[in-house]
Amino acid sequence: MSTPVIRPFTADDVEPAGRLLALRHEAHLGAQPLLDGRYAEAAAATSEVASAWRDGASGSVAELGDDLVGYLIGSPKAATSWGPNLWVESAGQAALNPEFVRDLYASAAQRWVDEGHTAHYVVVPSYDDALVDVWFRLGFGQQQAHGLRDLEVTTTTADSAVAVRRATADDISALAALDLVLPQHQRRAPVFSAVEPPPLAEAEAEWVESIGDPTYATFVATVDGNVVGSAMGCALELSSSHTALIRPAHAGFLGFAAVFPDSRGLGAGRRLGESVVAWAGEAGFDCVATDWRVTNVLSSRTWPALGFRTSFLRLHRLVGY
Repeated sequence: MSTPVIRPFTADDVEPAGRLLALRHEAHLGAQPLLDGRYAEAAAATSEVASAWRDGASGSVAELGDDLVGYLIGSPKAATSWGPNLWVESAGQAALNPEFVRDLYASAAQRWVDEGHTAHYVVVPSYDDALVDVWFRLGFGQQQAHGLRDLEVTTTTADSAVAVRRATADDISALAALDLVLPQHQRRAPVFSAVEPPPLAEAEAEWVESIGDPTYATFVATVDGNVVGSAMGCALELSSSHTALIRPAHAGFLGFAAVFPDSRGLGAGRRLGESVVAWAGEAGFDCVATDWRVTNVLSSRTWPALGFRTSFLRLHRLVGY
């Protein structure tokens, strides 16, 4: 393998980086055809690289002779819940040889750490085992998975004790309580999320205001008439974490699902997921997306079992420990 020259990324690198990204996405479509095919075109891919190269961004490129053969771009987010963060988003990397990424990170990361960005996040196409392995060898581990599935629904057997229906105003108290269940679950082992559950009164007030909003399709699962779980579907465009290459052109979104702890194991989560998938088909979407913490044992089993196939992985590294 020839050794590339590594130097800082500049604005002049946006267009050749876009061509590399288009090649990466074309290969990704072979493994995950539900993704948006337009990013396999250089113009669309270049536009996403230009967006990644925004104020506060920095990175590196790899060159062999006159050819750009790899690039890496990262930038911080304002959200304090991510820590002193630096993100390489879905358009932030591509390389003809995955091994070049180790050199690119070695060059770019020193500046990031010097600037105080020690919590590093990188979004990687999941099909590319060699690229994922490179990031693992840079000290990163899996944190989040993004998944897609088609609209074919295999319904749970009719004798299930769980029934699913659309939520009504009478369900507000249960819906508000379920809004706390997921963050409470993820604050415990083995996820250890830092996200605090909202106050119950705040969750109830939000449901009072939004229960009739047609933008969202909210479902409840019941057993013997009692609400045991809920799920919400909407257009994927409403998700701030499914952007750029992660987002198919016209997709629905399984944006939330939770089941009370004492009702888990009855199949309520799967029935709720099936209901959101069916709703997405009725609403005219082409596919359905969702995401989950890979350390959340429940969701990381339920959603792949429901047919969601990973498209991107979010990897994470905390520098200095």
